[in-house]
Amino acid sequence: MTGLLVAVAVVVGLAIGSFLNVVVWRVPRGESVAHPPSACPRCGHVIRARDNVPVVSWVLLRGRCRDCGNPISARYPLVEAGTAVLFGLTAWFTGPAWTLPALLYLAAVSVALALIDIDTKRLPNAIVLPSYPVALVLLALASWNPGGTSDWSAFVRALIGGAALFLVYFVTVLVYPAGMGFGDVKLAGVLGLYLGWFGWGALFTGWFAAFLLGGLFSVGLLLAGRAGRKSGIPFGPWMLLGAAVGIVLGEPLWAWYLGAL
Repeated sequence: MTGLLVAVAVVVGLAIGSFLNVVVWRVPRGESVAHPPSACPRCGHVIRARDNVPVVSWVLLRGRCRDCGNPISARYPLVEAGTAVLFGLTAWFTGPAWTLPALLYLAAVSVALALIDIDTKRLPNAIVLPSYPVALVLLALASWNPGGTSDWSAFVRALIGGAALFLVYFVTVLVYPAGMGFGDVKLAGVLGLYLGWFGWGALFTGWFAAFLLGGLFSVGLLLAGRAGRKSGIPFGPWMLLGAAVGIVLGEPLWAWYLGAL
């Protein structure tokens, strides 16, 4: 059952990854993700359906537009394949559970927000703000757990976690505004919902891992001479990666830490 679920998730991930390429390009520019159809930026020809098959079309076209031969960035198939892998791993992690829709949504917006933040150093409200009601609905569904045992304490914990992480980042921005922006604060609330749902250990670990991983990356750039002390480094990707660490490893790490004390 889990193997079939993973296979379906991978196929769905390929399609979602193709859509995320559109989101990453258009949302920062304030354009609709639905219209007009995708087209070559050089010759303007609308991309044919047979040339829009995730990964496969790019390989068959050898990374070039069918009409004008303009190179197509390798990032497109990489995003599609990466999203497919991420969806497959998420399905393997949850198995057939009601947490899967919530985590698949988080995986999808994580890909989009990480790439947009790297490209533009922004976390668009158009993605972050709708994630609040979507996350609340999907986490409520996971807490309800139709056909199984409900756990509404997890949903209450999610609400507390979302508010707590939002407040922590809000205070951080007020104290050190050069360190991050309000886009990070708004994203923190969404991630806090997820981390809180999984447990207090997940919440603390996800918060700490973001700063640890982001700090190590920044130090690495400084040592390599690729950034200075005043260089702006997008923090959104590290928040998202830290949240993933918190969800997957937070509770066992927290239990180990408490046991060591």
